[in-house]
Amino acid sequence: MTLLDQIEGTEAVGDDGYRRIRSDLVFGRLRPSQKLRLEGLKENYGVSISTLREILNRLTAEGLVVAEGRRGFEVAPVSAENLKELAQLRLLLESHAMQTSFANADVEWEGRVVSAHHKLAATERLMEAGIGELEQWKRYDSEFHQALISNCGSHMLMETHSLVFDKYFRYQMVAFIYRGAEPAQQHRALLESALKRDDQAAKAILTEHVNNCVEHALAKAPMH
Repeated sequence: MTLLDQIEGTEAVGDDGYRRIRSDLVFGRLRPSQKLRLEGLKENYGVSISTLREILNRLTAEGLVVAEGRRGFEVAPVSAENLKELAQLRLLLESHAMQTSFANADVEWEGRVVSAHHKLAATERLMEAGIGELEQWKRYDSEFHQALISNCGSHMLMETHSLVFDKYFRYQMVAFIYRGAEPAQQHRALLESALKRDDQAAKAILTEHVNNCVEHALAKAPMH
Protein backbone atom coordinates (compact mmCIF):
# COMPACT_ATOMS: atom_id res chain seq x y z
CA MET A 1 0.00 0.00 0.00
CA THR A 2 1.36 3.41 -0.97
CA LEU A 3 1.52 6.44 1.33
CA LEU A 4 -1.24 8.06 -0.74
CA ASP A 5 -3.47 5.01 -0.22
CA GLN A 6 -2.84 5.19 3.52
CA ILE A 7 -3.70 8.89 3.64
CA GLU A 8 -6.87 8.38 1.59
CA GLY A 9 -7.85 5.46 3.83
CA THR A 10 -7.37 7.56 6.96
CA GLU A 11 -9.43 10.39 5.45
CA ALA A 12 -12.22 7.95 4.55
CA VAL A 13 -12.32 6.60 8.11
CA GLY A 14 -12.33 10.16 9.46
CA ASP A 15 -15.16 11.24 7.17
CA ASP A 16 -17.21 8.17 8.07
CA GLY A 17 -16.57 8.75 11.78
CA TYR A 18 -17.55 12.40 11.43
CA ARG A 19 -20.83 11.51 9.70
CA ARG A 20 -21.70 8.83 12.27
CA ILE A 21 -20.91 10.99 15.32
CA ARG A 22 -22.70 13.98 13.82
CA SER A 23 -25.76 11.86 13.09
CA ASP A 24 -25.79 10.57 16.67
CA LEU A 25 -25.61 14.17 17.92
CA VAL A 26 -28.43 15.42 15.69
CA PHE A 27 -30.69 12.45 16.47
CA GLY A 28 -30.06 12.73 20.20
CA ARG A 29 -28.37 9.37 20.59
CA LEU A 30 -25.54 11.33 22.18
CA ARG A 31 -27.46 13.28 24.80
CA PRO A 32 -27.09 16.99 25.62
CA SER A 33 -24.22 17.70 28.06
CA GLN A 34 -22.98 14.09 27.81
CA LYS A 35 -19.22 13.80 28.33
CA LEU A 36 -17.48 12.55 25.21
CA ARG A 37 -14.76 10.22 26.44
CA LEU A 38 -12.21 9.64 23.71
CA GLU A 39 -11.48 6.03 24.65
CA GLY A 40 -15.18 5.17 24.58
CA LEU A 41 -15.69 6.95 21.26
CA LYS A 42 -12.65 5.18 19.81
CA GLU A 43 -14.20 1.82 20.63
CA ASN A 44 -17.71 2.75 19.47
CA TYR A 45 -16.76 4.42 16.20
CA GLY A 46 -13.51 2.69 15.29
CA VAL A 47 -11.59 5.95 14.91
CA SER A 48 -8.16 6.83 16.31
CA ILE A 49 -7.77 9.31 19.16
CA SER A 50 -6.06 11.88 16.94
CA THR A 51 -8.82 11.62 14.31
CA LEU A 52 -11.45 11.87 17.03
CA ARG A 53 -9.92 15.12 18.25
CA GLU A 54 -10.12 16.51 14.71
CA ILE A 55 -13.74 15.39 14.38
CA LEU A 56 -14.76 16.85 17.73
CA ASN A 57 -13.01 20.14 16.99
CA ARG A 58 -14.91 20.28 13.70
CA LEU A 59 -18.20 19.60 15.50
CA THR A 60 -17.30 22.23 18.10
CA ALA A 61 -16.99 24.77 15.28
CA GLU A 62 -20.49 23.74 14.16
CA GLY A 63 -21.87 24.26 17.67
CA LEU A 64 -22.87 20.63 18.22
CA VAL A 65 -20.05 19.91 20.68
CA VAL A 66 -18.45 22.03 23.41
CA ALA A 67 -14.71 21.92 24.08
CA GLU A 68 -13.84 21.99 27.78
CA GLY A 69 -10.18 22.90 27.44
CA ARG A 70 -8.01 20.18 28.95
CA ARG A 71 -11.05 18.38 30.32
CA GLY A 72 -12.10 17.22 26.87
CA PHE A 73 -15.41 17.53 25.06
CA GLU A 74 -19.11 17.26 25.78
CA VAL A 75 -22.30 17.35 23.74
CA ALA A 76 -23.64 20.89 23.45
CA PRO A 77 -26.31 21.51 26.11
CA VAL A 78 -29.86 22.55 25.29
CA SER A 79 -31.88 25.44 26.63
CA ALA A 80 -35.18 27.16 25.92
CA GLU A 81 -33.31 30.34 25.06
CA ASN A 82 -31.08 28.58 22.54
CA LEU A 83 -34.04 26.83 20.91
CA LYS A 84 -35.87 30.13 20.50
CA GLU A 85 -32.76 31.76 19.03
CA LEU A 86 -32.31 28.88 16.58
CA ALA A 87 -35.98 29.13 15.59
CA GLN A 88 -35.68 32.85 14.91
CA LEU A 89 -32.46 32.37 12.96
CA ARG A 90 -34.03 29.62 10.88
CA LEU A 91 -37.04 31.82 10.13
CA LEU A 92 -34.82 34.73 9.15
CA LEU A 93 -32.65 32.63 6.82
CA GLU A 94 -35.41 30.53 5.30
CA SER A 95 -37.86 33.39 4.77
CA HIS A 96 -35.24 35.48 2.97
CA ALA A 97 -34.05 32.53 0.91
CA MET A 98 -37.62 31.56 -0.07
CA GLN A 99 -38.34 35.09 -1.28
CA THR A 100 -35.28 35.05 -3.53
CA SER A 101 -35.86 31.46 -4.62
CA PHE A 102 -39.49 32.12 -5.57
CA ALA A 103 -38.42 35.14 -7.60
CA ASN A 104 -35.92 32.95 -9.48
CA ALA A 105 -38.31 30.02 -9.84
CA ASP A 106 -38.25 27.89 -12.98
CA VAL A 107 -39.55 24.51 -14.08
CA GLU A 108 -36.52 22.65 -12.70
CA TRP A 109 -36.97 24.26 -9.28
CA GLU A 110 -40.69 23.48 -9.33
CA GLY A 111 -39.92 19.84 -10.07
CA ARG A 112 -37.49 19.63 -7.14
CA VAL A 113 -40.04 21.13 -4.76
CA VAL A 114 -42.88 18.84 -5.89
CA SER A 115 -40.67 15.74 -5.77
CA ALA A 116 -39.30 16.61 -2.32
CA HIS A 117 -42.79 17.21 -0.97
CA HIS A 118 -44.05 13.92 -2.40
CA LYS A 119 -41.37 11.98 -0.48
CA LEU A 120 -41.95 13.98 2.70
CA ALA A 121 -45.73 13.54 2.58
CA ALA A 122 -45.36 9.77 2.13
CA THR A 123 -42.99 9.62 5.10
CA GLU A 124 -45.30 11.75 7.24
CA ARG A 125 -48.13 9.30 6.61
CA LEU A 126 -45.88 6.50 7.86
CA MET A 127 -44.92 8.55 10.93
CA GLU A 128 -48.58 9.19 11.73
CA ALA A 129 -49.19 5.44 11.48
CA GLY A 130 -46.32 4.81 13.90
CA ILE A 131 -44.20 2.90 11.39
CA GLY A 132 -41.99 5.65 9.97
CA GLU A 133 -38.21 5.84 10.36
CA LEU A 134 -36.72 8.90 12.05
CA GLU A 135 -33.72 9.15 9.72
CA GLN A 136 -35.94 9.04 6.64
CA TRP A 137 -38.36 11.60 8.08
CA LYS A 138 -35.54 13.97 8.94
CA ARG A 139 -33.87 13.54 5.54
CA TYR A 140 -37.05 14.24 3.58
CA ASP A 141 -38.09 17.09 5.86
CA SER A 142 -34.69 18.71 5.28
CA GLU A 143 -34.82 18.00 1.53
CA PHE A 144 -38.19 19.72 1.19
CA HIS A 145 -37.15 22.88 3.02
CA GLN A 146 -33.85 22.93 1.10
CA ALA A 147 -35.75 22.50 -2.18
CA LEU A 148 -37.89 25.54 -1.36
CA ILE A 149 -34.76 27.71 -1.12
CA SER A 150 -32.67 25.94 -3.77
CA ASN A 151 -32.98 28.80 -6.29
CA CYS A 152 -31.84 31.47 -3.84
CA GLY A 153 -28.52 31.74 -5.67
CA SER A 154 -26.29 31.43 -2.60
CA HIS A 155 -24.50 28.21 -1.61
CA MET A 156 -23.33 29.85 1.62
CA LEU A 157 -26.91 30.70 2.57
CA MET A 158 -28.04 27.15 1.88
CA GLU A 159 -25.15 25.64 3.87
CA THR A 160 -25.83 27.95 6.81
CA HIS A 161 -29.52 27.10 6.69
CA SER A 162 -28.69 23.38 6.63
CA LEU A 163 -26.52 23.69 9.75
CA VAL A 164 -29.15 25.72 11.61
CA PHE A 165 -31.82 23.21 10.52
CA ASP A 166 -29.79 20.32 11.99
CA LYS A 167 -29.22 22.12 15.29
CA TYR A 168 -32.92 22.99 15.44
CA PHE A 169 -33.88 19.39 14.58
CA ARG A 170 -31.76 18.14 17.50
CA TYR A 171 -34.26 19.77 19.85
CA GLN A 172 -37.06 17.80 18.22
CA MET A 173 -35.13 14.62 18.96
CA VAL A 174 -34.35 15.66 22.55
CA ALA A 175 -38.05 16.21 23.15
CA PHE A 176 -39.02 13.57 20.63
CA ILE A 177 -42.22 14.94 19.25
CA TYR A 178 -44.05 14.11 16.10
CA ARG A 179 -47.03 16.43 15.93
CA GLY A 180 -49.20 14.32 13.66
CA ALA A 181 -51.32 15.90 10.94
CA GLU A 182 -50.52 19.56 11.68
CA PRO A 183 -46.98 19.71 10.20
CA ALA A 184 -48.10 17.68 7.19
CA GLN A 185 -50.86 20.23 6.52
CA GLN A 186 -48.39 23.08 6.90
CA HIS A 187 -45.96 21.44 4.47
CA ARG A 188 -48.80 21.04 1.96
CA ALA A 189 -49.66 24.73 2.39
CA LEU A 190 -46.00 25.64 1.87
CA LEU A 191 -45.99 23.64 -1.37
CA GLU A 192 -49.11 25.42 -2.61
CA SER A 193 -47.64 28.82 -1.75
CA ALA A 194 -44.41 27.92 -3.54
CA LEU A 195 -46.23 26.89 -6.71
CA LYS A 196 -48.09 30.22 -6.63
CA ARG A 197 -44.79 32.04 -5.96
CA ASP A 198 -46.48 33.62 -2.92
CA ASP A 199 -43.53 34.27 -0.61
CA GLN A 200 -45.60 36.28 1.91
CA ALA A 201 -48.05 33.42 2.44
CA ALA A 202 -45.14 30.97 2.65
CA LYS A 203 -43.44 33.12 5.29
CA ALA A 204 -46.61 33.21 7.41
CA ILE A 205 -47.04 29.43 7.16
CA LEU A 206 -43.38 28.80 7.96
CA THR A 207 -43.57 31.10 11.00
CA GLU A 208 -46.57 29.20 12.34
CA HIS A 209 -44.88 25.88 11.53
CA VAL A 210 -41.67 26.71 13.42
CA ASN A 211 -43.31 28.48 16.36
CA ASN A 212 -45.74 25.61 16.91
CA CYS A 213 -42.85 23.17 16.96
CA VAL A 214 -41.01 25.28 19.55
CA GLU A 215 -44.12 25.43 21.77
CA HIS A 216 -44.60 21.66 21.57
CA ALA A 217 -40.92 20.96 22.27
CA LEU A 218 -40.88 23.19 25.36
CA ALA A 219 -44.12 21.64 26.63
CA LYS A 220 -42.83 18.12 26.07
CA ALA A 221 -39.35 18.64 27.53
CA PRO A 222 -39.11 21.80 29.64
CA MET A 223 -35.66 23.39 29.37
CA HIS A 224 -33.95 26.01 31.50
